[in-house]
Amino acid sequence: MAFLPFFMAALMSVGATRASAGTASTETVLTEISQLMARRDFRAALELFDRIDEDSTEIRLLRASVLNSAGRTAEARAIASGILSADPGNVDALKVLAASALVEGRDREQRNFLEQVLRMDPENLQAITELGYNALRARTLRAAATHFDRALAIDPDYPQALLGRAIVYRYNRNPRRAEQLLNQAIAQNPGWAAPYHERARLYRGAGFRQDALNDLNAARDLEPDNHWISVDRAITLMEMGFRQEALDELDHSIALAPNSFLAHVHRASLREAVGDLAGAAQDHQTVMRIRPDYFFAAEGLGIIRMKEGRYLEARDAFLAAHRQAPREFRYALLAAANWMRGGRATDPRQFLSQVIRTAERDSPEWFLLRLYHDLSGDNDVIARIQREQNLDARAMMLFYLALFHDIRGNTNLANRFFTEFWEMGRRGTVEWNLNQWIMEQRGLGFN
Repeated sequence: MAFLPFFMAALMSVGATRASAGTASTETVLTEISQLMARRDFRAALELFDRIDEDSTEIRLLRASVLNSAGRTAEARAIASGILSADPGNVDALKVLAASALVEGRDREQRNFLEQVLRMDPENLQAITELGYNALRARTLRAAATHFDRALAIDPDYPQALLGRAIVYRYNRNPRRAEQLLNQAIAQNPGWAAPYHERARLYRGAGFRQDALNDLNAARDLEPDNHWISVDRAITLMEMGFRQEALDELDHSIALAPNSFLAHVHRASLREAVGDLAGAAQDHQTVMRIRPDYFFAAEGLGIIRMKEGRYLEARDAFLAAHRQAPREFRYALLAAANWMRGGRATDPRQFLSQVIRTAERDSPEWFLLRLYHDLSGDNDVIARIQREQNLDARAMMLFYLALFHDIRGNTNLANRFFTEFWEMGRRGTVEWNLNQWIMEQRGLGFN
């Protein structure tokens, strides 16, 4: 977390003061707290503050910083605001409030607090660097670079600024300079996971997956409970073909963060690839709960239910996808097809009559929607296919024409159109996925 450096810097300052004052017990507790913080065991770290007798401003701000790390921002803000009421010029209290805003995703508020810090302390490295990360999240790369360069002009070895500037270089496609700064950060801070993690992203983006995995392994050893390291390691293992290892890593990632959108998305894909359709369906359903707007999860669930022959459940999944992406008419067609499979051919007619109104008249989608609505007009579709110049549109029409005839019991004609679609080779679509499965089931086109 970006606000941990403040805790560590403040801890060193307070620890040194206590040591010089001869209060070894406080120094010992602070050392234990720092070790727990490094392991991200924030609850245990907070409990240790009960062993510190004094109630100084420094100790209270340290506790507030740990509260921020634990996500208990309201308590952290209350401490920092109370200190600022008595001491409006307390820079560390402002930084705690900036950290609270960061945790809560209020970037503008964080920026305001950091700018207040710089008005009081123009060379405050942490505030300058955090402004860089603030700009980075907003994808204002030039501003981010300016902040990081300003920090590095004050201290060329400042770790967080080295890391941030390297990220900007990666975004700006200057991998050589990014690697130089990350190498510098790692050499100076070998016990810090973040630069290993960032260098792994750099290497993976350049296609050096083994080097990326080596860095991710190093980062994981330093922070075994870091969810994002785990996700990136799983993705790298997937790309290297190590499916079981990737699955194990995704299981670990989800154990760390049960509502991880990205981990569930990748695990669904991987589970389906290894034939675990039930597990993949569970992950798709979890993603639909976490991110209802991510219609690809509903699409994935619909495909699985279709393959399982659970047609009305497939219909419901494709209807959910259609609600989120109403201009993706394929979802309306797939919902209608499964509706027809699971009941009567006329069941989806009322739904289709509403969808047709939203399609451009005489477009490929309009012809297909009308075919499924009227249960006739296949000759019009064939004529449109023959004059369609866009190969993707032509392939799509072939697939849904094939599916229509298959539902209507015209198996030989359906198989002909499924094969023609396959011969076009328009990969990477829902239709290609389903067509491959249908042809494999029927032994078509693979001789």
